[in-house]
Amino acid sequence: MMARTLALAPFRTRSFRYQWPADLCTAWALEMETIILGWYVLVESDSVVQLTLFGALMFAGTLLSPLLGMLGDRWGLRRMLAGMRTSYAVLAGVILALVVSGSLSPSSVLAVAFVVGLIKPSDIGLRTALVSATVPAAQLVAAMGISRTTQDSARIGGALAGAGFMAALGMASAYGVIVVLYLAGMALTLRSGRGRRAAAAAAAAGADKVATATALDAPAAPPPRPASPWRDLLEGLLHVWHTPSLRAAMSLAALVNLCAFPLSGGLMPYIARDVFGLDQQGLGWLVASFATGALAGSLGMSAFGVQLRPARTMLVATAAWYLCLLGLALPVDAPTAMALYVGAGLNQSLSMIALSIILLRTSRERYRGRVMGVRMLAIYTLPLGLLAAGPLVAAIGFRGLVMLYVGLGLAFVALIALAWQSDLLARGAPANALR
Repeated sequence: MMARTLALAPFRTRSFRYQWPADLCTAWALEMETIILGWYVLVESDSVVQLTLFGALMFAGTLLSPLLGMLGDRWGLRRMLAGMRTSYAVLAGVILALVVSGSLSPSSVLAVAFVVGLIKPSDIGLRTALVSATVPAAQLVAAMGISRTTQDSARIGGALAGAGFMAALGMASAYGVIVVLYLAGMALTLRSGRGRRAAAAAAAAGADKVATATALDAPAAPPPRPASPWRDLLEGLLHVWHTPSLRAAMSLAALVNLCAFPLSGGLMPYIARDVFGLDQQGLGWLVASFATGALAGSLGMSAFGVQLRPARTMLVATAAWYLCLLGLALPVDAPTAMALYVGAGLNQSLSMIALSIILLRTSRERYRGRVMGVRMLAIYTLPLGLLAAGPLVAAIGFRGLVMLYVGLGLAFVALIALAWQSDLLARGAPANALR
């Protein structure tokens, strides 16, 4: 009972009660769109290279993430998120119009994917920063776990719904649902982020704490010198560079995006069809298996995460994630692969939630939008890993690709742990604090 009470405590915050369903609608729509378009590109082009290009384009905007994070700090996180989600709805409407008019083609899908990819990578970082700005610090671990369930449930329900709607009702009906979900996410986002009461530091010993309102739509407190967006961006990058725990976490984020997420996401249509001989609904089940494990990890983290040391959890779970993916290199059948993906999803969730907690706890509050923007910049290695995967599959086969990516991943996890052992392994390190 106590664990459940702690896990649900963030919903006492009004902003979080609106942000969670807003993130849920957006995540479901994004997942449905990715599944539908990825399968469409693979089937219409019959090319794993074009599939990996589609996946890479969906993350083309990672280089813009620090800039968008800085703009979120200056203009307000809620405004930025609402504007981004409005653009998702508009772009989904473009795809819907092309489907209805019979003009859709793989090249037009790639063009829209490029535009969506300029914005999409920043969504997760900004929503995480908004959670940290609205939820009391004592509830941050639970809030991060609950917030993560929006993505994990989307990969279950969104994957199955996307595949099911397209197979049963056609692409136009599926895209009508996607547009409605984006619009709902935008409307709910506008209702979130109204502010929270924050405890002020006591002026002297025994002084009472007083609550002060935090206006989230107002810029963060500016430095005494004249404001400059480029100076703000540079300060955020320097803050990450000069904070060892942040630099270590960013390095690990770049690593898993390079050689773990391609096997867990972007290559899924190819893995389903060409490795295990599954159809579109089989693809949905494969994606849902990974997401089921991830959802379990998110729920577990929200309930019991306060008992885990974040940096150690991040490293151990990342290594376990790679070991689960290594099973794909064996001659397994589809049900066994789904079981491996459940394990991979569980450890992926534990790893990435712990990583986000480290970033939020060890960064200064006024830099959080920019820090999470830099975190999204680490996703830039994902399109690189995807683009490399296409030629590598042709050269060494899928199982050779798995062994190569997992081997690199495990080697660099060990190097990161050794390079920053005092910041990641030490029991008393700030990144391992139980608070």
